[in-house]
Amino acid sequence: MSLRRIAHLTLLVLALLTGLAGYYAAQLRFNYNFNDFYPAGDPDLEYFQGYTQRFGNDNDYLLLGLEAAPGQTVFAPQFLAQVDSLTRLARRLPRVVSVTSPTTLTNPVVEGFGFYNLPYLHPAEPARRAADSTLIFQTPGLVGNVFSPDARAVALVIQAAPDLKKPAGDSLLAALRQGLARAGLPAERAHFAGRLVAQSVFVDRLQWELVVFMSLSVLLVTGLLWATFRTWWGVVLPLVVVLGAILWGLGVMGAFGVSIDLMTALLPLMLFVVGMSDTIHIISRYVSELGYGAGKKDALRITIKESGFGSGLSALTTSIGFFTLMTSTIRPIHNFGLFTGVAVLLAFFLSFTLLPAMLVLLNKPALREPRCHGHDWDGVLGRLFTGVLRRRQLIYTLSTLILVASVGLATRVHINSSLLDDLSKNDPVRKDFAFFDAKFAGVRPFELELKPGGRRTIYDPAVLREIEQIEYYLGTTYGLRFAASPATLVRAVRKSLHGGELAEYRLPTDSAELKNITARLTQFRKRPEFRALVLPDGSAGRLTGRMEDVGSIRADILNTNLRHYLRTQLDTTVLRTRLTGSSNLIDKNNENLTLNMIQGMAIDILMVTLIVLALFRSWRMTVVVLIPNLLPILVVAGVMGLAGVNMKVSTSIIFTIAFGIAVDDTIHFISKLRLTLGHEPNVFKAVRRTYLLAGKAVIVTSMILVGGFCTLLFSSFDGTFYVGLLIGLTLLFGVVAELTLLPLLILGVYRGRQPVLVPPVPDAVGAGN
Repeated sequence: MSLRRIAHLTLLVLALLTGLAGYYAAQLRFNYNFNDFYPAGDPDLEYFQGYTQRFGNDNDYLLLGLEAAPGQTVFAPQFLAQVDSLTRLARRLPRVVSVTSPTTLTNPVVEGFGFYNLPYLHPAEPARRAADSTLIFQTPGLVGNVFSPDARAVALVIQAAPDLKKPAGDSLLAALRQGLARAGLPAERAHFAGRLVAQSVFVDRLQWELVVFMSLSVLLVTGLLWATFRTWWGVVLPLVVVLGAILWGLGVMGAFGVSIDLMTALLPLMLFVVGMSDTIHIISRYVSELGYGAGKKDALRITIKESGFGSGLSALTTSIGFFTLMTSTIRPIHNFGLFTGVAVLLAFFLSFTLLPAMLVLLNKPALREPRCHGHDWDGVLGRLFTGVLRRRQLIYTLSTLILVASVGLATRVHINSSLLDDLSKNDPVRKDFAFFDAKFAGVRPFELELKPGGRRTIYDPAVLREIEQIEYYLGTTYGLRFAASPATLVRAVRKSLHGGELAEYRLPTDSAELKNITARLTQFRKRPEFRALVLPDGSAGRLTGRMEDVGSIRADILNTNLRHYLRTQLDTTVLRTRLTGSSNLIDKNNENLTLNMIQGMAIDILMVTLIVLALFRSWRMTVVVLIPNLLPILVVAGVMGLAGVNMKVSTSIIFTIAFGIAVDDTIHFISKLRLTLGHEPNVFKAVRRTYLLAGKAVIVTSMILVGGFCTLLFSSFDGTFYVGLLIGLTLLFGVVAELTLLPLLILGVYRGRQPVLVPPVPDAVGAGN
């Protein structure tokens, strides 16, 4: 069978597979599930899932903050009428379980056999405004939760149906915004916060940014390819191959039913810039052989033979760099590592099937400037190589100084994260969340499960005293601004039994009174706030609250101190507790970030070590290869420390990915060196020859990689921004180390000695060698 028939058959098969991939890729959907960022397989996650079945989820609420008009307080009759109108609308909306609003708050009072709910506010009676405001500011649980301390804003706490997905959540948010307009409340004085808000914003922006990043990358890469090869096929063929690989990668995701989330949204861009490497190495070498006078068939044969080995090794190391992310317990990172690693291997497959087939069918290209004495780049790279040798001592000195400074600065990097820390501080959504931190109790949920010891119930006097003691600690030392617990219920019922007097808002002093209150609690058990705090049989309770988003570092200190307090000051025979909740699980991710990063880097380094040992049977050569790739990683860690960039979920992947990608060019370099040493006994000449052969592809691919990642600088997500910036810097520093430090180290290790190659390589470097 002729070569052209094989090429036609190859294109037909690949076209059919591409159509199948396109079908599955069309099934993909965008999603941002907050729960996916919990540490999978963690015992605390399993415990929290059982906890939510008993008491409900702690992040199904939606906060709607409303500011009074300038110069007014929230007690202005017109403002309260607007709030009440919006409250009534919210209560009628589908998927709304309950609404806590200042206009519907009541002070329950029990008199004789009667039960009354007395409103806290009387907007129609201006004379009672002073008394109403005084009562509200004296009643525990209202200020900071529903009313701001400065009386300039109120909050509606809307409890939504459990685990609302984006379409239903967006409908609820849209209905509330329409309600604001109908009530005459300006949008600029309204603030939303909660999981539904984050879910809506993240998914919408993911869709938009995916289009923007890909468009910018295509334009950038097209320009760089044209500037490099100056031929239409040097631009079109790499784009066809890489875009096909992206479609195949998305098709695999779709076939496995995986959605596009905050992490996997990076897959197309990541594959676009990473997958371009093999095509550029192939076309660069193909053009080189043509430039040295080889015929089309010979040039393609030599290119595939020599580039295939290095490209295969580099694809393996790059994919492993992504596969190591599967060690993460965070599902989005796990999926991103798995499917991007698979897509890298698919890109390699297409580079050595689709691209050669298209080159076979393409007529022998007429080079724009026929060359009789080698490459355009040979002179530039030759002068660069000579300059590196002449400045050997300076390069070693600068590398040492940069290494020392980077290690010192890297110690300033801390693991810290907060809710919505992937949004910039000036983002309107993050400002809305900060509004609740400043004006109300905050947006960070707090959860503590309460289990009476022995045969006690949650209403046992000793149990209630322990709960009240915990509440006092949380309010005075921990920083909890709003809390509700079974003790809250008992105090509230006692107050209602004593005519609603604030002085009676306390726990009963004797068992007989407590028994009477417990019996009366049956009258309130249908109220949602009661069902959410105590199990019907009184066997367990919940202490829930909200606080300022203090960040994971501060939260870890607070939780450590809280656990110590509970362990040393609490009578565990009376009451047992366990800290849980969504915030606790998100914070726990930070405990695994360093371990996962170290595991990923260790696997990467191990694989590179094995590859170099297999090629050169030399530990010295292994060190030589690792140094130019680890140095940029340390430099970027130093940049993070200098700039005050924290390590968090989104930035923890940077080092593993950057090392896996950066080592790609090194693998290409040493594989070409190995081939060159097969027929060139002089190490210096072999290194120089390799420098000239690989230098162009190394520079071009690095420019494309850096440029591609720099498109992420336009992201509105801080995590994505730093992924682009820091990986781009790593690759930039990496190519500098590749072209300066690597050849010097190789020459230094093999000065006067010939390396051992395994296995022997046939003499085939190409025409003109």
